[in-house]
Amino acid sequence: MATLPETMTAMLHGDGGGPEVLVAGTVPTPAPKPDEVLIRVQATGVNRPDVAQRKGEYPPPPGASPLIGLETAGEVVAVGAEVTGYKVGDKVCALTNGGAYAEYCAAPASQCLPWPKGYDAIRAAALPETAFTVWANLFGHGRLAAGETVLIHGGTSGIGVTAIQLAKAFGATVIATAGSADKCKACLDLGADAAIDYRAQDFVAEVKRITEGRLANVVLDMVGADYFNRNLKCLAMDGRLVIIAFLGGFEVGKADLRPIMTRRLTVTGSTMRPRTTAQKAELAKALREKVWPLLDAGRCAPPIFKVFPLKEAAAAHALMEGSTHIGKIVLQVAD
Repeated sequence: MATLPETMTAMLHGDGGGPEVLVAGTVPTPAPKPDEVLIRVQATGVNRPDVAQRKGEYPPPPGASPLIGLETAGEVVAVGAEVTGYKVGDKVCALTNGGAYAEYCAAPASQCLPWPKGYDAIRAAALPETAFTVWANLFGHGRLAAGETVLIHGGTSGIGVTAIQLAKAFGATVIATAGSADKCKACLDLGADAAIDYRAQDFVAEVKRITEGRLANVVLDMVGADYFNRNLKCLAMDGRLVIIAFLGGFEVGKADLRPIMTRRLTVTGSTMRPRTTAQKAELAKALREKVWPLLDAGRCAPPIFKVFPLKEAAAAHALMEGSTHIGKIVLQVAD
């Protein structure tokens, strides 16, 4: 095994702020804990929680790397004493607890998955955060089943493009919202049965029209407060509202709670980062059994919008915050 460098390049964000605070610096190369692998990072996905952490709004959990970055792909270069499932040289992608904006990143082995067949590092790095999140929320908390209808907000976001494809693959009818005609077309191209331009259309009225009054069984929402009352109006009897972010705020000023009782609705949600390693391991196991065969077969691939070099992470964050992208934004770290 090659000798690993004592230090590495990583993107630092100082005391937080705008995208410009992301600058390259030199930090110690991490050593894997007994249950971890050390990955030579080739590519890293960019996600909304990265932006929140950069701003100081999403601190890492105790014991996690202070560096930004929740998903990565690369080559295993060292393994902890307790690791049995992976060896040096394996190509993996991983849901990390932080630290992926760097040349090396340590991650629990149980949160790693192999690159799907035919994938390179860029495509593999675009998988973990969205796949874990969609599986846990849409199919776990949301209990989406074949034959049901799901309303997916933010259809062209990283989460949205994954949710559309997986929901269709598992037999659901998919309605997506997006912010322009071009984005709506992208949702349809990804497999959505219908797409609603939320800037030009009333999505509640459109859901009623599209479903002929049957409404949706599940709503996957990352807007939060601004959509709360309208989301409830979109749900059929025994429907489930799953909230995964608060881009439109987290305090609902005035809510009509009657639909929750009269239609037996469930309002739920979650975040991924605070889950235990054991909980994330269960999700990884389910993904390997249920989703990875689809990826191996060439289905449900993440659309890549733009790739930036690691040192241009600030530009990647500015693009993310501009919300003009369709699909995933990725940082390339090494060949």
